[in-house]
Amino acid sequence: MSKAVSPIRVLVVDDDREICDYMETFLAKDGIQVKTISDPEAAADEVKNGGYHLVVLDLMMPKLDGVGVLSRIRKVDSDVAVVIFTGYPTLETAVQSMKLDAVDYLRKPFDPEEFREVVDRVMRKKGLLRSPEENLHRVIGETVRNLRKDANLTLKQMARRTSLSVSLLSQIERAESSASISSLYKIAVALDVKIQDLFGDY
Repeated sequence: MSKAVSPIRVLVVDDDREICDYMETFLAKDGIQVKTISDPEAAADEVKNGGYHLVVLDLMMPKLDGVGVLSRIRKVDSDVAVVIFTGYPTLETAVQSMKLDAVDYLRKPFDPEEFREVVDRVMRKKGLLRSPEENLHRVIGETVRNLRKDANLTLKQMARRTSLSVSLLSQIERAESSASISSLYKIAVALDVKIQDLFGDY
């Protein structure tokens, strides 16, 4: 999985307590914030107030089935990603789910890797994932900025020391531009650190 920009919040709605516990353990291992609820009638209110990125919905539940829950969710949040999972897949419920903009329809028991791919795809679509390369740029930018501030240097002073433009230095610190090895070397010399120190814990 790629790294998340900020913690991903997932709501799991399933009347089977064991499934809820499994999903909570499985997703939490990937650094995802998970809440599980067993009452399908409480799902729409939870989505309305919870700030979730993804809802995982069981299809077969007493009182209200997954399609009914999804219909209610869409009335309070048209953007949250919803994955339907079921032990009883049918063409009819798959079509109904897609009409209500479910992003995927998975069969139980699902393959954990397949589910990770679904979460990855959903989060990337919503701009919540960084590729390893983007993450490296962010780490370098934050490290350079922190070291510069620790040395009480302004961007203008850094520009003088490195012969790099203020604009480029600013872009590197904000991870908007990838720095060349030559630029990183000049920055490291100006900050009196080794070039590898700019890579943080990477």
